[in-house]
Amino acid sequence: MDIGVIGTGNMGRNHVRIYSEMRDAEAVYVYDPDEKAAKKMSDSFGTVTCDSIESLLKKVDAVSICVPTKYHFDVAKRVIEGKVSCLIEKPIASDSKEGERLLKIIPDYLVVGVGHIERFNPIVGEIKNLIKNPRYIEIRRHNPASSRITDTGVVIDLMIHDIDLIWNYFFSGKQSSDLYSLGDNDLHKIITKFDDCVVSLSASRIACRKMRTIHVEEGGITIDGDFMNQELYIYRKPEKYEVENTRYAQENIIEKVQVNKVEPLKVELKTFIDCVKAERQFPITPEQAILNLKIAEQNG
Repeated sequence: MDIGVIGTGNMGRNHVRIYSEMRDAEAVYVYDPDEKAAKKMSDSFGTVTCDSIESLLKKVDAVSICVPTKYHFDVAKRVIEGKVSCLIEKPIASDSKEGERLLKIIPDYLVVGVGHIERFNPIVGEIKNLIKNPRYIEIRRHNPASSRITDTGVVIDLMIHDIDLIWNYFFSGKQSSDLYSLGDNDLHKIITKFDDCVVSLSASRIACRKMRTIHVEEGGITIDGDFMNQELYIYRKPEKYEVENTRYAQENIIEKVQVNKVEPLKVELKTFIDCVKAERQFPITPEQAILNLKIAEQNG
């Protein structure tokens, strides 16, 4: 397959890097309105630079769209109208209304997915296999201040990853209730409930250290995971508690889950190519991505 990447920013560079290393990608074509940036990318990874989106679409079987969010709709529309399958980096569009407009023009024969990368983090699947009836899930996604993202608030910038995990993965098909939201453009928290499980999500762009953690409590076990280090620990209830001289003593059972560490973006892009080849839908659909945006908009 021949693959195209539109946009040569930080995420576009990572897409190009990975595609250029993949056996399934025979040739990689790049377009960016900044010709110097596109040429630099091609020199670094041996890709082919195109002078327009239309010329790129004539050469490729699938495309990654890695442009700034405000251009997602226009670029995706041009790719879809060019009858080329595409993976759109999150969020699918600037807002849910744009996402719904895009959804209406996607034909059944095209694969159109959205890049919510945490779905491909190996600890996520491990947690899904471990839990049956969770009572509490907390996800924290905190960043130091950055000048890289300036056109979206922290909910759409960061928390939307965790909105996707909760609404479309851990509790897919279920309705949330009692949703509370507070914060501002750089620090936000939402609390909601799915049946008997309380869910807490927080995102920050004012932290002094980067944090990507998940904490789950279920009858008999507690789970702590780190998205960045791809580490997962299970804490099981001790068989006995003792009280001696007003001090509590307990026997802890701690298990480190052996996780096959991978680069989630590599898994995501390999999955995208496999889906295009097999003509099957990508795991994160436009409908799910629009739901993520709607929830983010309601709480951002």
